[in-house]
Amino acid sequence: MRGYWTLTWFGLISNILAIPFIALVVGSGPPLQTANITLAISLAWPAAVTGIVASAGLFAQRGWGVILSIVALSMTLSGTLPYGIIRLIKVNDIFGISGLTLLISLLNLLALIYWCRRGHRRIRL
Repeated sequence: MRGYWTLTWFGLISNILAIPFIALVVGSGPPLQTANITLAISLAWPAAVTGIVASAGLFAQRGWGVILSIVALSMTLSGTLPYGIIRLIKVNDIFGISGLTLLISLLNLLALIYWCRRGHRRIRL
């Protein structure tokens, strides 16, 4: 399918870069410090690791890679969207971490729509 390899590479690179970025957000300090630590440990890092494993499955052209990428994108979307909205309301930094988090949510939603397309339903084991 068109865009398969581009999104696979983009997913691998972005998930690898997400791990230190999450650490940067956690260490950012007082505004929402408890929420930052909680989301990083319980959702963000596991979603990034799941995304890296999903990319490996996609590179191997396995059906489970598509399924795992849907899981990883759903995990990321379920954390970034509410966090971005709450951070925007509390901290009001649309051009800071809040805006970046909402942009990441939008990109994850678009990627989720792509990986849920009918052409990816052919399971190759």
